[in-house]
Amino acid sequence: MFPRPIERASKTSRVAYQSFLPFALFLWLLPLLAIFLTSMRGSKDINTGNVFGWPTEFKLIENYYTVFAQTEAVKYLINSFLITMPSVVISVSLACLAGYALAIYRFRLALPLFFVFVAGNFVPFQILMIPVRDLSVQTGLYDTIAGQFLFHAAFQTGFCTLFMRNFITALPFDLIESARVEGVAEWRIFWYIIVPLVRPAIAALAVLIFTFVWNDFFWANVLTQGEQVKPITAGVRALNGQFISNWHLVSAASLLAAVPPVVMFFLMQRHFIAGLTLGAVK
Repeated sequence: MFPRPIERASKTSRVAYQSFLPFALFLWLLPLLAIFLTSMRGSKDINTGNVFGWPTEFKLIENYYTVFAQTEAVKYLINSFLITMPSVVISVSLACLAGYALAIYRFRLALPLFFVFVAGNFVPFQILMIPVRDLSVQTGLYDTIAGQFLFHAAFQTGFCTLFMRNFITALPFDLIESARVEGVAEWRIFWYIIVPLVRPAIAALAVLIFTFVWNDFFWANVLTQGEQVKPITAGVRALNGQFISNWHLVSAASLLAAVPPVVMFFLMQRHFIAGLTLGAVK
């Protein structure tokens, strides 16, 4: 039913696996390698069609300096942080509260309400484009930073609640009952007992939501019109001129946009892995 670990496979299978793995890894990294090579090319290579060949001139420092000094990439990066960080804080905070209520309290609508959160994850987000845009225009949140992070927070809360509810359900209920017998207030039970126990899950969820929101491109174009509030994922298009394609600058800005999620993952790697495996073994 489950795949057998490679250590238990035959010697021939292990050799084939070890031989194929570097090739598969190279294919997976090939687009990133191509973007990195493009980010160090000069405009002459791109204009002459040398897109996939070896660069004739290396302008790594010049291209990245141009991105920072002569474009709005820094503003786009700041906008991305202003959109992503509140989205993560709001969605994870609401999910912890809702997950605690759905997992601990016993009331008649607990299961149907939980199914509502689950069902929201299966709604194709493209069909929400027109209603969400109209709502943001009517409320004055269109083309604003607040409109973007409020939407992302609302959209991600369903998945976050599903995530946190399952983790909190796996905790021993005796801990909560013991605290209640001792007369501990409900909010203290949540803050001093539940939150420390699910801290790895919160860290894993924060990394996932940070990556989802940071890499968003669709809603960044639906909810914005001008260039002042665009995140980096949508703002890199502005690096191409009307008559000139600056693909070397676009590639450099794209690699810069990929740095924050990677850095956050490595900073939270220990908690991320612990959060994903929490409750896997009883």
